[in-house]
Amino acid sequence: MTQSSPLDRLAALDTNTVSDALDFLGLPGATFGLRPLWDCPKIVGRASTIQLGPKTGTQPTVHLISPVIDAVRTADRVLVIAGGVEGISCWGDILANAATARQVRGSVIDGVSRDIEGSESIGYPVYGRGVTMVSARNRVVQIAAGTPVQMAGVTVEEGDYVIADRCGTVFVPAAQIAQVLDLGERIARRQDAMVAAVRAGRPVAEVMHDKEFEAIRAQ
Repeated sequence: MTQSSPLDRLAALDTNTVSDALDFLGLPGATFGLRPLWDCPKIVGRASTIQLGPKTGTQPTVHLISPVIDAVRTADRVLVIAGGVEGISCWGDILANAATARQVRGSVIDGVSRDIEGSESIGYPVYGRGVTMVSARNRVVQIAAGTPVQMAGVTVEEGDYVIADRCGTVFVPAAQIAQVLDLGERIARRQDAMVAAVRAGRPVAEVMHDKEFEAIRAQ
């Protein structure tokens, strides 16, 4: 029997379950505020990290993020973009079209996006803090790529795992992915059993007691 890849296994879970697994393991990764900017599908992939910052010089520069998109060679990438400036866009529809052409799975921005209808029209998932119409040009530049970044207080490294859905965005360190997946799958099975028990008439106070959930550790 062919074993499922880590990405396939992660895609079978949701952010709630992955967040719970990280909690059990004492690992950071769950964020608050990085939500879908249109009614986009869940994204699961490996992080391509990008650090942005305010532009300080006057010389023309290569447009932010575009070199990273041009360099993508695999179909498992999610762009993880840090350093957004409040109210100033760090994503738009031209970048979304370029990313789609490179088979990028989506973008997660600790900042805001413009032209969100353009991303939506081609089905390109964008997660972030909000939307704006203010251009990044001459305001924000790319500082680095492939280096650790801070996303809503979570350190994300190149190649870490990303899962984002309607509840938000979670990052999983690559070194811990097997452990998180094993525990996440146990949590999902336990939660399914708890739902079935409630539907069968068992009192919810019993089903949701802390000792029931903590029993996952002993599985």
